[in-house]
Amino acid sequence: MATRIAYAIILLINSILAWIMLTPWAIKKLEHLTLDYMTFDCGSAENPQCYGYLAVQRINFALALFHFVLAILLLGVKNTKDGRAALQNGYWGPKVIIWLVFIVLTFFIPEGFFMVWGQFFAFFGAMLFVLLGLVLLVDLAHSWAELCLRKVDNDPDSRLWRSLLIGSTLGMYLAAIAMTIIMYFFFAASGCTMNISAITVNMILFLAISFVSVQPAIQDANPKAGLAQAAMVTVYCTYLTLSAVSMKPDDKRCNPLVLARSARVSTVVLGAIVTMLTIAYTTTRAATQGFALGSRGGHGSNNYAQLSTEDYEHGLVDQQPRTSRREMRAEALRAAVEAGSIPASALDDEDDDDSDDGRGAKDDERHGTQYNYSLFHIIFLMATCWVATLLTQDLKAEEGTDFNPVGRT
Repeated sequence: MATRIAYAIILLINSILAWIMLTPWAIKKLEHLTLDYMTFDCGSAENPQCYGYLAVQRINFALALFHFVLAILLLGVKNTKDGRAALQNGYWGPKVIIWLVFIVLTFFIPEGFFMVWGQFFAFFGAMLFVLLGLVLLVDLAHSWAELCLRKVDNDPDSRLWRSLLIGSTLGMYLAAIAMTIIMYFFFAASGCTMNISAITVNMILFLAISFVSVQPAIQDANPKAGLAQAAMVTVYCTYLTLSAVSMKPDDKRCNPLVLARSARVSTVVLGAIVTMLTIAYTTTRAATQGFALGSRGGHGSNNYAQLSTEDYEHGLVDQQPRTSRREMRAEALRAAVEAGSIPASALDDEDDDDSDDGRGAKDDERHGTQYNYSLFHIIFLMATCWVATLLTQDLKAEEGTDFNPVGRT
């Protein structure tokens, strides 16, 4: 868990740094730090696009390259007996230094590369990350519904979990309906064709998925599927639509929030918080729960080991608990020591075999990693692409402020 938190913190710091680079203040500081070796003329006829766009792409490309290198180096690591596993869980000082060096080196790469990277490669990675987030959202909804149903089955007389399931589903639908009404009332004035289209399409889709989720064919295929999953997807997609219309530049007076500066700042802050929380959840959940993507998670996702061929010639079972094997081996060693067949030092060797550093600390990934290390870094790579795309959309910054929006959809 500490390893995953550390990588999430690096992503958070990298994202904040990229966000700051969108401000004129940061550009001036960068010019000052380079002793005016780097000069950035934003908004001129020769360079109409502010350098902040390129700075964001450079910083996020550096972190993406960092995760790509780690993904390649950690390919095929199945347990911590592989020496490369230390690259995932250790060497934090050198890794941070390499990440910072990558950031510095990206400023020496020609700008044309990052124009292509941002418009095509980063955008494609961001699209994959959004789709991944929706898959994980459905997985979360299924997990929540199955938890409630399991609790209800275990205790049919208890109304707590039944009320939680019904209440949460109803609450999410009410929230989606309320946001839809607000959008139609404030952001769908006459002439706001784009807003009206987005709101209407979202409403039609959430009615459609709600209808489909209770059809007999769906229930037969998955008896635990239902309105709970549809409600969670509905409220999330409705929030994304609300975020989009509320952050849209007011071309035809379709966004009343532009007139209220305090409300504008509040939506920017809320968008940033929700965006960062979404990224944190998606990266950690997807990277460590590979089953949502069709895999079985890490190489040690269960606690069972394959038996040898002679052990299952009868064809009944072909797995046995790893824990039992270790316990039986330890008992056999102790019995052999007591009988005088082997020296007592053999017990020390057994203890060392269960320790990851020779000092007695237990290694829970010695017989199999809890998640796929390479997949973990590929998902973080896509997350950096998503951050870069969010921060560099072709939208003008707020006039009269250095506070740049984040979380626009």
